[in-house]
Amino acid sequence: MKKILSLMMIIYFWVAVSATAFCQELVVYSARNEHLIRPLFEAYTKETGVKIDYITDKAAVLLQRLKAEGQATPADLLITVDAGNLWHAAQEGILQPVASDILVKNIPSHLRDPQNRWFGLSIRARTIVYNPRKVAPEELSTYEDLAGPAWKDRLVLRTSKKVYNQSLVAMLITEHGDAQTEKIIKGWVSNLAAPPFSSDTKVLEAIAAGQGDVGIVNTYYVGRLLAKKPDLPLAIFWPNQAANGVHVNISGAGITTHSKHHKAAKMLLEWLSSPQAQNLYADVNLEYPVNPQVSPHSMIASWGKFKQNPINLDNAGKYQAEAIQLMDRAGYR
Repeated sequence: MKKILSLMMIIYFWVAVSATAFCQELVVYSARNEHLIRPLFEAYTKETGVKIDYITDKAAVLLQRLKAEGQATPADLLITVDAGNLWHAAQEGILQPVASDILVKNIPSHLRDPQNRWFGLSIRARTIVYNPRKVAPEELSTYEDLAGPAWKDRLVLRTSKKVYNQSLVAMLITEHGDAQTEKIIKGWVSNLAAPPFSSDTKVLEAIAAGQGDVGIVNTYYVGRLLAKKPDLPLAIFWPNQAANGVHVNISGAGITTHSKHHKAAKMLLEWLSSPQAQNLYADVNLEYPVNPQVSPHSMIASWGKFKQNPINLDNAGKYQAEAIQLMDRAGYR
């Protein structure tokens, strides 16, 4: 009888441990908007039984909150946009390294932290967009060429205050160094058809309205606008295909340093990188899946394939402060 009771106690213990490990509640802090993450979390809860509570806010606010909360934070996972923000989170000690063969397999090396503290979950291509009524695609070639005299009074850009442009310039610094990059940015500024706009959408609207001929935007803004107004004269061009390739950025995630549920958080992160979840994650915002095994939404697939810049996005954070100073010197506001 004692042996039976002991066996029953052991079974009860392991059942309790398993329940704790696989049926717990996770907390996610997300700079990705609620309507983009809610369907994902609902699908994961339906599949696993794990409930996910989430808080959404701006990336900077969430980083400060995590720092202030320290070991007391309830957050298990941080989801944010832009590799620069993820880099800052890692540098501030907010994210911990994650050992996962699944994540290494599903996510190309240039789209994850070299120390595996953050991982890209969707790709945001920041490319050239033009008005096909005013520009022939064979006139276009590279980001750098937009600084040339052929584009005088024809270029439209978003403000340098946006992190997407800061990351783009940081990656240009990685490739070309300070002096050459500053020359490129000064050329962009001298070619502006109008003062920088506050959003990518306004850049696109200006190009479509004939206020400028060409600009640099994230492709999902093109998809969103054309879904509403399919007749707008806007086309995508993939630059630098004979060189390093198109500048890409990411939305991504990492496990918080003080997560109370590391194993369950790792399982969620791995699931988010899986073919099962990738279309749900990327398609809702017309982004590209980070997992190369997964095909993109039909609209963005119609834009054709392109070569990505393979330089690790760690550099977008590493040179971000330098990029901001350089843009200021170049008069890019």
